[in-house]
Amino acid sequence: MTPMQTRGPTPGPGGGREEPEKVLESSRELRVGVVGIGARCYLAALADSSPVPARLVAAADTAPDAAERAERLLPEGVAVVGDHRGLLELGIDAVILTTPDDTHEELACFFLQAGIPVYLEKPLAITIEGADRILATARRTGTRLYVGHNMRHMEVVRLLRSIIDSGRIGELKAIWCRHFVGNGGDYYFRDWHAERRHVTGLLLQKAAHDIDVMSWLAASEPARVVGMGGLMVYGEAERRPAGTSAGTVMQDWFNLDHWPADEVSDLNPVIDVEDHSMLMMTMRNGVMTSYQQCHFTPDYWRSYTVIGTRGRAENLGDGAGDVVKVWTERTEHYAERAAEEYIIAEEGTGHDSADQLAIDEFLRFVRDGGATDASPVSAREAVAAGVLATRSLRSGSVPYDVPELDAELAAYFHRGQRGQQDPDSPTSSS
Repeated sequence: MTPMQTRGPTPGPGGGREEPEKVLESSRELRVGVVGIGARCYLAALADSSPVPARLVAAADTAPDAAERAERLLPEGVAVVGDHRGLLELGIDAVILTTPDDTHEELACFFLQAGIPVYLEKPLAITIEGADRILATARRTGTRLYVGHNMRHMEVVRLLRSIIDSGRIGELKAIWCRHFVGNGGDYYFRDWHAERRHVTGLLLQKAAHDIDVMSWLAASEPARVVGMGGLMVYGEAERRPAGTSAGTVMQDWFNLDHWPADEVSDLNPVIDVEDHSMLMMTMRNGVMTSYQQCHFTPDYWRSYTVIGTRGRAENLGDGAGDVVKVWTERTEHYAERAAEEYIIAEEGTGHDSADQLAIDEFLRFVRDGGATDASPVSAREAVAAGVLATRSLRSGSVPYDVPELDAELAAYFHRGQRGQQDPDSPTSSS
């Protein structure tokens, strides 16, 4: 393995001191590890198909059946260890964390402190304090951090952003998102996702994607949130005995025949998160946003509506072949034919193709540094908004103000995780 080259230490913002930034030779293949051999571990396998030379070489999981899971879910030849610390001995250049949400804080900080660049599956953490600790650790150590908000790479989102940026709908004032989670019963109520102790709530775990997207579209961050919701269907569903799901992952039980929602069974023994929830947010630039999430719909897709002073745009479907429509003329009824229509064109389906693009961006970031579309700062804001919206819905819909991230810490990430301000360097998107 070719040794890393290093730059000298750089003074940190506010008088702190960041560790030397590690620089990888661009000619060699990156050695990638993954922690968590479960439903999302396939993300790590995408390293093998990236245009950035890279290969998944090792995986860690504490489950007794970790080796068997790796054989089923990962490429052939991946070394398996039972403890994440063992990955350091295998000479990895980067790590992808796809473990339950409540483990993100400790695992991310461990690898950042070890100098291993981290791809952290969203959400960043399940508390605001945990999210801030991860960002502070990344800044202090100078180790690169990437948070897997892959939806910034979905073509439907990028289309909507380009429409907003073009000025065709005027000045943006409002964003609405309706999320029909038709696979909710299988994705979120048969395993650890159903428990507050692991996720805080699905207005964080699931909505973090959309809070981040709406922040990107609005070019701002959440300032005030209010939530509402409840456990309306799955709370009455038949539960399986505790401990009977050992050795299985979501791919093992997923089935579209698990319908209708009020007749499903074999759910997680503990369910204390909401299956229907809503939030409203005021952004710091005044844009108002709303989000609705329902886990017992028959269909599974997102509908975004963006409204400006001169028109609105909306996606009808969110995958390849679906359409984004733009209305800019006044009518007295629904106009099926819009002023402009754009077909969503991408390889594969929205989430899957975005996964590959996110892994590609991460690997380029590990190798070369620079700006990324995914933003650790926005990931932190999504956690803060999700945590407080969940607190709101559980306390009579009391509104909460979102605390701002430390300005110097935010600045470090906005300039591409560089130790010192470089006026000629690009900054990462907020």
